[in-house]
Amino acid sequence: MRSLTIKLILAFLVVSLVGTVLISLLAGRTTASEFGTFQASQAQRDLAIRLADYYRINGSWEGIEQFWATLPAGMSDMNETDGDGRGRGAGRGQGMGAGPGAGAGRGVALANAAGVVIMPGIGFTAGTQLAAETLAEGIAIEVRGEQVGTLLGRETAVATDPAAEHFLNRVNQALLVAAIGATVVALLLGVLLARTLTRPLRELTSATRAVAGGELGRQVNVRSRDELGDLATAFNQMSQDLAYAQERRQQLTNDIAHDLRTPISIIQGHAEALRDGVLPPNEETFDLIHDEARRLHRLVEDLRTLSRAEAGELELLPRPVDVRPLLEQTVAAHSPQAQNQQVTLTLDVAPDLPPLDVDPDRIVQVLTNLVDNALRHTPPDGKITLSATPPPDRFPSRLANSHAPATDHWSLITVSDTGPGIPPEDIPHLFERFYRGDKSRRRHAGGSGLGLAIARSLVEGHGGHIWVESEPGAGATFHLLLPTATSASE
Repeated sequence: MRSLTIKLILAFLVVSLVGTVLISLLAGRTTASEFGTFQASQAQRDLAIRLADYYRINGSWEGIEQFWATLPAGMSDMNETDGDGRGRGAGRGQGMGAGPGAGAGRGVALANAAGVVIMPGIGFTAGTQLAAETLAEGIAIEVRGEQVGTLLGRETAVATDPAAEHFLNRVNQALLVAAIGATVVALLLGVLLARTLTRPLRELTSATRAVAGGELGRQVNVRSRDELGDLATAFNQMSQDLAYAQERRQQLTNDIAHDLRTPISIIQGHAEALRDGVLPPNEETFDLIHDEARRLHRLVEDLRTLSRAEAGELELLPRPVDVRPLLEQTVAAHSPQAQNQQVTLTLDVAPDLPPLDVDPDRIVQVLTNLVDNALRHTPPDGKITLSATPPPDRFPSRLANSHAPATDHWSLITVSDTGPGIPPEDIPHLFERFYRGDKSRRRHAGGSGLGLAIARSLVEGHGGHIWVESEPGAGATFHLLLPTATSASE
């Protein structure tokens, strides 16, 4: 039995059957018991009325024994019954025994006005003086407003007549019909609920097989807001993420192939031309081949660094480092290129900044990538500024969900330029691998497309944050929020 639908239907059916059977048995037994008790109570009251009539006619209890023997069967012998409701006591016409203890086993007893037992039963023998609390439990027999006796008895079942048996049979039949009806309704509800529960599961199973077969991005309908709805929503998100990852992986493969093919083609073409004597073996040709080989080596190293950083395998050696030497080293390394491009490269460091808790080599690598990026996009007579300041009064909204500590545990480094700025549609993708705002993908103008992705991985590896702010025509500013040695010591 592998079907969840059948299992659920059977579970509902079994629970319904067990519940209805238990309820029917309990209701049947309770009804029979309560009805028997009602009959006994009514019999006792009827007997009390007849005894009162006897006393009213005779003026005393004298000769009660003969009257007792003439009562209908079961009225004076209200003993406990068998399971079928028929009495086990003496039948019609059985009077008192000769001895004073005879009849003590009967279901009722009669005491006179003085509380002395004159008709033994339920354990009381003739002549026994009863206590007031015992008499209070009986049925008072009154004649003309005066209590002349007390009828004592247990409200136990008496022999049932045909009408009573018919009543109990009808009750049992009604319970049986109700039990069958409840079972049918439970079965129908079980089928409905089982189908309702298993339908989303069947859809999820089908969609999962489709995704496993390569149909990434497959979506299912979210039919509820319960756990099954949450499962369907999570599946849709997973499927969408897989499709996006597949798309990015294909794009990454194409980008890597594109960026590797170009320098390899140039090196191969020039090497063949030198071998065939088409190109002269001069310094210019060798410099071109060497530059392409260096570019190819840099691309491979960037890929290796990014892969290790994203996998968490890149070793970082953080230690307390002053901010100013890091920025001065970066400015000194890029000053010749900035002068050649007629770009002003300036430094602005706030005083009394706490030391950073970073790996200086990796942070210099991040700053180098950012300055290289700024130099590629800053026109002649432009300006690039490296600055270090205390943390902002509050974190940007994009960092609201980060687990950043208090702002006084950070320092803010910015790299800003006066270039053309970044279009708003490019900003969300700027730190993705091989992303270039230059859609023509001119290699010499746009770089490898890995620098900013590496910068993000290295900054986040230090527990920091990196983001960019820009407006078209107003330049771009990259922000690095890095932990200080104060936060590390705490």
